Amino acid sequence: MTRARIIGVGSYAPKRILTNADLEKMVETSDEWIFQRSGIRERRIADESEATSDLALRAAQQALERANLVPEDVEFIAVGTTTPDMFFPTVGNIVQHRLGCKNVGSVDLLAACAGSVYSLVFGCQLVQTGKYRRVLCIGAETLSRITDFTDRGTCVLLADAAGAAVLEAHDGDRGIIDFDLYSDGRYADLLYMPAGGSRHPATRETVDARMHYAKMKGSEVFKVAVRMFADCAERILSRNGVTVADVSLFIPHQANLRIIEAAVKRVGLPMERVFVNVDRYGNTGAASVYVALEEAIAAGRVRPGDLVLLAAFGGGFAWGAVLIRW
Repeated sequence: MTRARIIGVGSYAPKRILTNADLEKMVETSDEWIFQRSGIRERRIADESEATSDLALRAAQQALERANLVPEDVEFIAVGTTTPDMFFPTVGNIVQHRLGCKNVGSVDLLAACAGSVYSLVFGCQLVQTGKYRRVLCIGAETLSRITDFTDRGTCVLLADAAGAAVLEAHDGDRGIIDFDLYSDGRYADLLYMPAGGSRHPATRETVDARMHYAKMKGSEVFKVAVRMFADCAERILSRNGVTVADVSLFIPHQANLRIIEAAVKRVGLPMERVFVNVDRYGNTGAASVYVALEEAIAAGRVRPGDLVLLAAFGGGFAWGAVLIRW
């Protein structure tokens, strides 16, 4: 059976670090309040000259280098993002041109913070059709651009980063074994951005009403997200005849440490087999799983033969999981 195997992973985070102490000067909050509710100590923020495609490009270049490939080897680009440079051209178009890929297709996938698993699954399916041998999957965000820094419920969480993974066709038991993707629009009003699209295009009124920023009902999101994480993890493991004891490492979307801890407790997975870096990056949306995977590999937490589980959820709601034999 042909599987899509990850052969190179890269990430990029902006240089500017925004600490909890910095936020204390901007909004009514404290380091203790932020850390107790989110597990976050600091996050990265893009400077004024950086757009989402700039971050995506850096992550893609690193992923290709680690895969020992050149841009001409890429046959398709799939980008998960909620914060494109503009509506069109897409981030995929921009990265394709700046990277120097020739005669390739590209697409942006909008699944909010689940854009990581959505883009990876999209790339996996293209490889498994046999049409494409190598696909570049990217998750990239500049969530600080849609963050209301007067709203302490969201500004302490959101941040900027990019990650990328190169998929290659592989005949054998290594690679992406299975995946699940879900969505449920009933929860749309728990986490969304009201304006900027066709429902509420940009006007003086929408800007004055601060409708171009992310809005979140935190406690409700917490309850639903924990259930989503646990349910999709249990379902994909059961379907493949494995248990949590077989999982070497779980890499969840880095939204909030309390959500991660509650979800893995419900699944029955010990925290020592869960990779967490939310304390240093905050919630980087569609980038977070890629960034965490890159760091886990660099730290020696992922070894050949390991069973690795990725999972993410985001506004919409959209969520999913990917099971990988490394």
